[in-house]
Amino acid sequence: MKKIFTLAILALAMMVATPASAQKLKLGLKGGLNVNKMKTNKDVVDTENQAGFFVGPTLKLSTPTGLSFDISALFDQRSSKVEVEDLAEQEHESKIKQNSIQIPINVRYGIGLGSTASIFFFAGPQFGFNVGDKVKTIYEDVKNESETHKWTTNNSNLSINAGLGISLLKHLQLTANYNVGIGKTGEFKDEWNESDELGKVKTVSKITKARNNTWQISLAYFF
Repeated sequence: MKKIFTLAILALAMMVATPASAQKLKLGLKGGLNVNKMKTNKDVVDTENQAGFFVGPTLKLSTPTGLSFDISALFDQRSSKVEVEDLAEQEHESKIKQNSIQIPINVRYGIGLGSTASIFFFAGPQFGFNVGDKVKTIYEDVKNESETHKWTTNNSNLSINAGLGISLLKHLQLTANYNVGIGKTGEFKDEWNESDELGKVKTVSKITKARNNTWQISLAYFF
């Protein structure tokens, strides 16, 4: 992931290095809504869509070719409602919150609709870094200490954005996109005790990987 991040930054730096007369750089503030779906094995963990948010500064670099680029640093919160089943086949529900810093780097292609509006399409990688709790206990048998169900968030993750947007009055920007997780966002770890034929107790564990796929709607204002 570090190599991909470095290549993305170098590509953006090369674009910034184009002649100043042929580009325009704008600083803005961006915020929006996440609708998150955690993809995992439903035989192990059942999940439901949950809403979250993101907010932070953004930079947009425009060129005369119709191509433009943006990079943002966003505080991002995503949540998922999860349900697990214990050894007694009882269901336990919990909510997982994932706080992170997300850095999307997008390439954009715009189509002008006159002096007041334009439509653009965009896509690019997004790099995430966890800043919240790493481990969340979903269920634990405290009395008998026979089983635990926990969620562990990765320290970093990679995803891809693809979407479209509209720019209005040179300052406002409204976008909608789908963010697809590449690799795992985290994992569920289930541990429980079992007795063998000799009555010896041993701990058994099962790990289930999961990743976030998220619909996002955002509004940005450029100064």
